[in-house]
Amino acid sequence: MLDSGTALQGVDGSRVLSIDAMGGDNGPATVVAGLSLFLKKNPGTQVMLHGRAKELTPLLAKHGLTDIVILRDASDVVTMHDKPSHVVRHGKATSMWSAIEAVRTGEAGVVVSCGNTGGLMAMSMLRLRKIDGVNRPAIACLWPSRNKQGFNVMLDAGADIRADQDDLLIYALMGTSYARNAFDLKRPRVGLLNVGTEEHKGRAELKVAHELIGASATKGDFEYVGFVEGGDLPGDACDVIVTDGFTGNVALKTGEGIANLISDFMRESLKRTPLSMLGALLARGALRSLKKRIDPRRVNGGVFLGLTKTVIKSHGSADATGVAAAISLAHRLADQHFSDRLASRLAASLPHESDRAAPPTQEQP
Repeated sequence: MLDSGTALQGVDGSRVLSIDAMGGDNGPATVVAGLSLFLKKNPGTQVMLHGRAKELTPLLAKHGLTDIVILRDASDVVTMHDKPSHVVRHGKATSMWSAIEAVRTGEAGVVVSCGNTGGLMAMSMLRLRKIDGVNRPAIACLWPSRNKQGFNVMLDAGADIRADQDDLLIYALMGTSYARNAFDLKRPRVGLLNVGTEEHKGRAELKVAHELIGASATKGDFEYVGFVEGGDLPGDACDVIVTDGFTGNVALKTGEGIANLISDFMRESLKRTPLSMLGALLARGALRSLKKRIDPRRVNGGVFLGLTKTVIKSHGSADATGVAAAISLAHRLADQHFSDRLASRLAASLPHESDRAAPPTQEQP
């Protein structure tokens, strides 16, 4: 249904999903197809879709969603090439701005967008603001792992390339809150990514963060396992892995590239000879199970942590299955009032200035 923009009457806005339909590489058709997949499994969920009505109306009709989804017309689009500064200054008519505004005004509880990451973060920080005590918000992503829950939380995955010791502490606190809500973990284990597990290794801010996170473990109700290495990203040494956005983004993109490389190599090997093709046929059940387990579309959706409201960034290249996964994550977090829980957790867990460790005066060898 096309909505004029007035507030929804008689609806709990905190559970409404606000979706930017125009962002992403594959266009609004993929977003609407993903939304359709989600609504088939979650009928009755209130959804607000933002974008060009003339493009979205026939797509909604095609999937039988015309009378189910609220459509907000937005004439402009944030492209993948737009700079964050340009988006903030000139983005008021865009679908991304409209989606964020619905959450800012309380009509919806969570934003989902496949659009420009930098633009989405800049616009979200401007309109939704940061939680008290947060200097730099972070993007949390899910990493397939050997843990019983099947995934580890890693942050920051690229919201900001910088992070000092105080930022890393806050990332640890936000990551544990996310792990609790995403996996129902009562006492998440936290690791700080470093070039080695020995305490004398790493940059000065990592050593101070190591002390700060360890000192906050009891108050924050999590277990701190100390330094972890890159090989622990898919391991079971911890549930939450803390790092700066530069390192996290490089690790994330490297992991995705290696996964795609292995998949291509396996496909080539299984088609190389008649015998290997027969082996693949006999093992198709196991191969199907493996493919499903490591399918990156199942964990599509990075959560912006540190804002007063929840924002989820879907991969720009996500297909309908990936978009549906991001919307499902938004639905889960909206039901749990995650942003309120995160703010409460930070307020209760952040140390006072007198409790903070002083930075070292010089780099240790």
